[in-house]
Amino acid sequence: MKNILFLHDTTLATPRGAELTIRELMQLGEQKGHPVILDYLNDFEKTKKHISNANLVILNSTSRCNYELELVDFLINQSVPYVKVEYDYNFCIRRNILCTVDPKVRSCCHPDKFHLFRRLFSGAALNIFQSPKHFEAHRDFYGEAVAKKLIMPPTVDVSKLKPSEEKIENVIPFFGDLNFLKGGHEYVTFAEEHPAIQCKVYGRNRLRREMPKNISFHDPVSNAEVLEILGKTKRFICKPVWPEPSGRLAAEAFLSGCEMITNDRVGTFSFDFYPENKKQAYTEMQQAPEAFWKAVESILSTSEADKKAKKLGKVLVYKSYGGLGDIFFAIPAIYKLAEVSESLHFAVAPRLVDFFTKHLTVKVVNEKEVREQEENYDHIYELGNYPAFRGYDLPHALKYPTHKKVKQHAIQHYIDTIAKLHVDIDNRLEGYPYFKAEKDSKNPYFVVHHGAGFLLKIWPTKKYAQLIERLADIYPNLDCKIIMGPDDPDIAQYFTKEMPHVEFITGGMLDVGEAMAGALFHIGNDAGITHVAGSFNVPSVGIYGPTGPGSWGSFAQHNDLIWGKQGVCAIRCNYDVILSCEHKICLNSVTVDRVLEALYKVIQKAYPEQPAVLKVNPQAAFEFTEKDCLVKLGENELLLEYHSPDMRKNVEALLMRKEETISSEADVKMVVDVLKQQHILFEVATFQ
Repeated sequence: MKNILFLHDTTLATPRGAELTIRELMQLGEQKGHPVILDYLNDFEKTKKHISNANLVILNSTSRCNYELELVDFLINQSVPYVKVEYDYNFCIRRNILCTVDPKVRSCCHPDKFHLFRRLFSGAALNIFQSPKHFEAHRDFYGEAVAKKLIMPPTVDVSKLKPSEEKIENVIPFFGDLNFLKGGHEYVTFAEEHPAIQCKVYGRNRLRREMPKNISFHDPVSNAEVLEILGKTKRFICKPVWPEPSGRLAAEAFLSGCEMITNDRVGTFSFDFYPENKKQAYTEMQQAPEAFWKAVESILSTSEADKKAKKLGKVLVYKSYGGLGDIFFAIPAIYKLAEVSESLHFAVAPRLVDFFTKHLTVKVVNEKEVREQEENYDHIYELGNYPAFRGYDLPHALKYPTHKKVKQHAIQHYIDTIAKLHVDIDNRLEGYPYFKAEKDSKNPYFVVHHGAGFLLKIWPTKKYAQLIERLADIYPNLDCKIIMGPDDPDIAQYFTKEMPHVEFITGGMLDVGEAMAGALFHIGNDAGITHVAGSFNVPSVGIYGPTGPGSWGSFAQHNDLIWGKQGVCAIRCNYDVILSCEHKICLNSVTVDRVLEALYKVIQKAYPEQPAVLKVNPQAAFEFTEKDCLVKLGENELLLEYHSPDMRKNVEALLMRKEETISSEADVKMVVDVLKQQHILFEVATFQ
């Protein structure tokens, strides 16, 4: 016989639904002659050995395991087949997906765990859910990753039920601690509204609320006693706040003949046997353990042939809403989808066809023309925009279930949504760049875009001109290419001297792409051109004002984002607020020195192999005395004490920008190392 390993994070002595179910499944497996091992997940090395020696792993709950993420990652990278039995919503940090029933709950999931569980579900030989409602909640988040499924009703031992014809009308029990998630407030409110009814709680009070006199608290009781009480109970209250995956207790009450006072958040009651067919419920619950082992034995006898799912056929993808930058955010997702499609056509606006045809590796088609040819495709998907500002009223629109639930870049939200369409899509973001970039070694240059589609989001044009003039002094060997759209401000009027090294790029997207492909670095606003830079992986500085970078920040491998609003303005901006704002302090407060500081950080990270010189952070301030130097950077201060007159001379020369090379003296080198760690000095490429 083959070894079956059960992994679970809680002792089976705990009288809860999951533990009762696991105990029953293990007992039946042993009766069938399967060697069954239980690991409580207390020792990772021991667990890894158990996994390596198993023929099949049954992974139950892991949220209480100290090495949960390491365990899941280890398991999915082994050749051992596994079954994931889900009892809650363990990909969610709260384990309760309150975000689906309470719009105030946001960012409730840990992105690493969320994505790891997607891989866990997609790699499982079988995923077991507690009810149709429980499965649908997972399908909303993960789509085809959970398609290999078995939906099991509660494994209630129907032979132990004790329904009585004589029902007690004036007593309503509550089993377990009286808490918020389990519907404690609903129970207390019912008690307040029905003072003649005795409400007996077999558990502790976990609510910060005054209890009415008709509620009494008692010690917890065994499952046998629970069934005894339920058999004599006329009415039973079950109104959980969270979407209850199963509700074993609710099932026991239903089968015991109780009249149910409930809501639509009880998983058990999403089976088609509720509320009319108790006989069917009896049968399905009685057969649930056998159904589990039948599925397990089928997995054990299945060969390890290629398990990849069938490809999607001919696919058409629209991205017909949102700005230029949003298209670049969607490209990694489109590439992922192309891998599981026989063919993929990406529809864009007519003006963008030539540009994307040149740079994308998928077929690009004219959006207006292809709408007349949709019958030629097997699947059509509309990416719309993340988040769905127009809702999902566009034809073929895909939904973004992770919006406001998982803190991550919009790129990852697009990937996660595409990943719902096919089990074999790997939803990990990989590598840079999308487009091929070639630096111009003969005529090196950088790119600036001072405009934006929404001009109220731009850093003042005068400051851009000042920045370009400063960069001309810092990098006299570099040219500057300025992207100049038809509606962008006239920057030339702000220059205070002749700028022969400046070239204006005024053509279409092909010209913009050609300029960006050879750029050493880019500086721009919260605008589509900044994301063009990201698509070529050009080291970038993005300047953001009323709208924070958040999900829409620059995505180049080396970038620095300046959000002028932080620490300056506490007003939450929307479109109307931006239009009526007179001071624009979020943008006006950003100085040229602050942008130069960000640029030095980016260049230092992006070009570590280039010949370099030391540059002083332009935002740093210094107070020199005979014995020391006080360095101020923002709210931070650093005191440098001189050990000798020569050290003082060298440090002053360095910080006052008189020297760009490091003195050979050891104490000066040590100071330089400290100042580099504190971002007071940068080792910046010269691009010679």
